[in-house]
Amino acid sequence: MMKDDLPTKSLGYQVERERLPEELRDHFDVLVLEYRYYAIVHHRHPFVSYKVLADLVKSGWRLSAKQVG
Repeated sequence: MMKDDLPTKSLGYQVERERLPEELRDHFDVLVLEYRYYAIVHHRHPFVSYKVLADLVKSGWRLSAKQVG
């Protein structure tokens, strides 16, 4: 998935992204893209709780390794 796949029209996405400090927003976007991708792969539906993902980023989540497999 690419940045173009971000749910920029989603009010939930917009609200949670704006609540984050500027320096965390790119991390939030990466997590949103990854989560949406796997939600579609496994459940055929891209349901995402942006509040939960924002909390994960605030608590220290960062992409730190290359994908395996």
